[in-house]
This record gives sequence, structure tokens and C-alpha cells, in this order.
Amino acid sequence: MAMAVLSSSLPPLSNPLPTSTSSSNLCCPRIYSSSSSYHLRRRLLRPLIASQLCAPQTFKIDKSSLVVAETVSEDQLWAAACLRIRSFYQFGPSYGIDDHKRYLAEREFEALKERVAGKREGFRRVSCINATIPLSEISSFSDDLCAACKFTHNGEDRVVIGTLDLNQCVSLPDEITGMKPQGIGADFLRAYLSNVCVAKELHRNGLGYALVAKSKMVAQEWGITDLYVHFAVDNEPAKQLYMKSGFIYENDEPAWKARFLDRPRRILLWTGLPVNYDV
Repeated sequence: MAMAVLSSSLPPLSNPLPTSTSSSNLCCPRIYSSSSSYHLRRRLLRPLIASQLCAPQTFKIDKSSLVVAETVSEDQLWAAACLRIRSFYQFGPSYGIDDHKRYLAEREFEALKERVAGKREGFRRVSCINATIPLSEISSFSDDLCAACKFTHNGEDRVVIGTLDLNQCVSLPDEITGMKPQGIGADFLRAYLSNVCVAKELHRNGLGYALVAKSKMVAQEWGITDLYVHFAVDNEPAKQLYMKSGFIYENDEPAWKARFLDRPRRILLWTGLPVNYDV
């Protein structure tokens, strides 16, 4: 099953770029923070459509060494930023492409640090949740992934192979706003998943499900009662993932808005979480 853009929202940029439907993304909106205009960025970085992409070869991993957890480590945030750039963009052979990739990763990294540090206006809290595995487990089949997304934790080299953001806020920029809960306190009780992606070599390992499950646990600890996620209307793998994870349909984006933003129309899914009375 080839996954397309799943969930993405990077709160440090003022306007979101369209998400690509790369086979390594799991389908959501991305939020960027940049002073450049949205329409200029749209012309420079247009998303690919699923029909332009081929499903990559995938590999099985030993899940006994898999860790899915929140992170504030700058080394791991950098690795997560690199995975997102690797997942959300398609790069052809070109002079200076490595410099361009690094520029995009640096921008994502700074934005991610800002969000996690609580400096993003309109967001009460943001957590970066990563799936990681020892470098030795995957070094035999993906030199590129190991080189781009490696970090060191307690003296062990590990690789970020999946990532998402959990955003406690009323709404994500340029995305459909959830309806639950209503009234005072919505910014405390509502959250969105974004920037969900899994390394293309490691699809079919259940990493998307593991990331979503962990995000639910963290959201409950925060006292979140209503969790949302967006996905592109033509992204059937993402729909299957989220609905299998307990999300149901709530709303969809008007066609005129999708045309204006030059992207596939979004669907908004919702799931309720048990109340955590210890919060």
C-alpha cells in the first residue's frame, strides 16, 4: 500500500504550502512560517499527483527495537525535519539540489523548534512525536535514509523513520476548523494531527498506526477530548489508516477553497478521546 501525504502542519510559517502526494507521506496539511507570499511559494514548489509517482520497494523491520515517543532533543528534531523534507518533496537531479534540501530542512527545523518551545501564536502546545529505530537495523538497505535522518541518543545511533505533530489549538491555518467542542475552552480541549510521514522504504510496517496511537495517548494526558486530522480527498490509504484508528467523517472543504489554494480538497475526520480526570 503506497501512502500519500498524510498529515502535516508546521506552525512556524504563516501560510501553508500544498502538500505533495509523495508515496512516503501519510496525508495531512503542512503549515509553514515564511514572510514570502503563498502564491509565490505555490509556483516554486507545486505538489506532485499520485499518478506521477511509483511505489518504492519496502522492507520489514524488527519492531522490538522500535521506539515511538515525544522529543525535544534538537538532534532528533533535526532528523525529523530532514525526514519531512525527504517525504513531502520530490527532487530530480539538479545542480545545487543538496543545498536546496538543506535550506528546506533548516527552515523546517527552526519552525519545529519554535512550535515545540511554545512560541507559535495560536497554539497552546505542540509535540513532535517520532518513531525511531537503531541505525544498525536499517543501514543495510537505505544509506540515504540513515545519512539524512540519523541522531544520537545515550550514545546510540538511531534513525527517525516516522514523525508527526500533535497541535493543541482551535484551528490550523488554512484548514477546516473542527466543530467539537464548542464554546469556551475549545483551545484547551481540541487538537489536530499534522506533518505525518513515514520513510518510504518502511511502509507496511504499521508505523503510521503506531504514531497515531501514541498521539492519542499524549493528547489524553493533555486533557484533549476531541482530536482531528485532515487528509486529501483522493488519498484512500490515508483514509483507511485514520478510520481504522477510530476517526470518523465530520466535514469537507469547499471546492472553491481548494481551487484557490491550488491543492486537492481536504476531508476533516474526528475522534473523541476519554476524559482524563487527572489533568
